Amino acid sequence: MWRSLALSFMMSVGLAVTAQADSDQPIVVELYTSQGCSSCPPADKFLQALAKRSDVIALGLHVDYWDYIGWKDVFGDSAYSERQRTYARVGKRRSLYTPQMIIQGQDHVVGNHPKDVNTLIKMHQAKPAKVALEATRDGRKVNIHAQAKSGAAQAVVLLVRYVPSKTTRIARGENAGRDIAYANIVHELKVVGKWDMRKPLSLSVRSAPDMQTAIIVQSAGHGPILAAARVK
Repeated sequence: MWRSLALSFMMSVGLAVTAQADSDQPIVVELYTSQGCSSCPPADKFLQALAKRSDVIALGLHVDYWDYIGWKDVFGDSAYSERQRTYARVGKRRSLYTPQMIIQGQDHVVGNHPKDVNTLIKMHQAKPAKVALEATRDGRKVNIHAQAKSGAAQAVVLLVRYVPSKTTRIARGENAGRDIAYANIVHELKVVGKWDMRKPLSLSVRSAPDMQTAIIVQSAGHGPILAAARVK
């Protein structure tokens, strides 16, 4: 599971904490990780740095397919494993791995490679925005408004709820004896609407305010992420 990558991470970690300007179009970085993966802690630490950036929505999605090797990930969910598998099928990739980062629903890279991740983030930032998106909270309700700036296609609207930080003591498996801190741990990711982009979108969904929340607009069929916003 990419055990040899820790050194390269340590050499390039300084790139992860570069200050970034505010952005109305944050880039979504999904980290597929596992508490049972010995190569994942450096990527988990890198995600903490990404989570502090205003121009990035960094999400930690814990998979469950390494649970059999001695430790069941307390944040693991088969739904996140399936999301990663679907990305692989769409991208015609035959294998899954951790730690993997998927940037803007399109490009994948080893999560221990901050330089490569930052290059991809900058690449996507340079592209013109395809959707204007706003998400605001009204009590237990989230109001979502979106309008296409270019193109017309089918998209899905995703609601993501996540915990900003938590530390877990790993008792068994490859990381036994370690206390590992995690950032932006996804507890819920679900489709809350479908959108024909030829018309403006106006949607309200129920969501408890007990976690951080983001809205993602993604091309149907696990295509590119078109826009994302933190719920204000």
